[in-house]
Amino acid sequence: MAGNSFGELFRITTWGESHGRAIGVVVDGCPAGLELSAEDIQRDLDRRRVGQSKVTSARQEEDRVEMLSGLFQGTTVGTPISLLIWNKDADSSKYEPIKDIYRPGHADFTYEMKYGIRDYRGGGRSSARETACRVAAAAIAKKLLGTIGVQIYGFTRQVGSIEAQSIDIDEIERNPVRCPDREAAKQMEALILAAKAEGDSMGGVVEVVATGVPVGLGEPVYDRLDADLAKAIMSINAIKGMEIGLGFRSVALRGSEHNDEFYTDASGRVRTRTNHAGGMLGGISNGEDIVVRLAVKPPSSISKSQHSVTKDGVAVDLEVHGRHDPCLCPRAVPVAEAMVALVLADHWLRSRAMQHL
Repeated sequence: MAGNSFGELFRITTWGESHGRAIGVVVDGCPAGLELSAEDIQRDLDRRRVGQSKVTSARQEEDRVEMLSGLFQGTTVGTPISLLIWNKDADSSKYEPIKDIYRPGHADFTYEMKYGIRDYRGGGRSSARETACRVAAAAIAKKLLGTIGVQIYGFTRQVGSIEAQSIDIDEIERNPVRCPDREAAKQMEALILAAKAEGDSMGGVVEVVATGVPVGLGEPVYDRLDADLAKAIMSINAIKGMEIGLGFRSVALRGSEHNDEFYTDASGRVRTRTNHAGGMLGGISNGEDIVVRLAVKPPSSISKSQHSVTKDGVAVDLEVHGRHDPCLCPRAVPVAEAMVALVLADHWLRSRAMQHL
């Protein structure tokens, strides 16, 4: 199966299935000389892992990362970094009764039509379990980007019709939905739990911001920074839309309202007074914050009865049982951060290789 690698100079290849023995990732292209430890990677894995609260899956995976290669005395040596995460709490028994039924909203049907076979245990490679590998790899990318002053943070902007009205970055990790607005967070949590009690699920919007991004990242015309960010974001499970800066809201504005006017700040740096473009012009970073938003669909695995068919085309009613997230937004935050970090790290290395004399 193709499509398991991402990036050009900073390149990752993930492997493993949701209910297999383990999952992992090989990171190639990380420069030598970067101080790195398992703890650097574990912090973000702990933010993504299941079982954190009532609004996430009850599956209990420690997601303890093992670093198998690429380091010597706590420093990267420029060779591939191999990371391993064992699956310790996979329960395939819930999938046996429905192994011949196509679950609505899942990749069961399309995988089987394409390959003639599918791993019905949690979806195999199509499972969001694979995103732990991305988060692990991106922790290295974040550490690398930190050396040039780039910081990345994400949060839940919206769940259902409830949207954050204020942004307090310190509040994000203080509530189970990772919302920067304390009052909105309480309402979001109540909405998710109400849907869960009815055997249903909720969708929402996740926002990611990257600060300190240098000017000049992006390779026009087909490897634009915004184009690669779009591909990265849309490769995440359950993402049904993505916008940069004002995104779809820009269609209601005139050019005179949407354009980000330039000025020179006290240090002599060219800046923009607004950031409607989301930190990119012509597919190249302009030095302002990179701002992207993701539309996250409601999780497809719900216990509420749905209509479907078997592999033989027989109509059936289906209830999906097991340990599933009633809303993906809280755990999608570190995954979205990860994909932004991977793109920025890759383009920074590419930019260094293409710098003018």
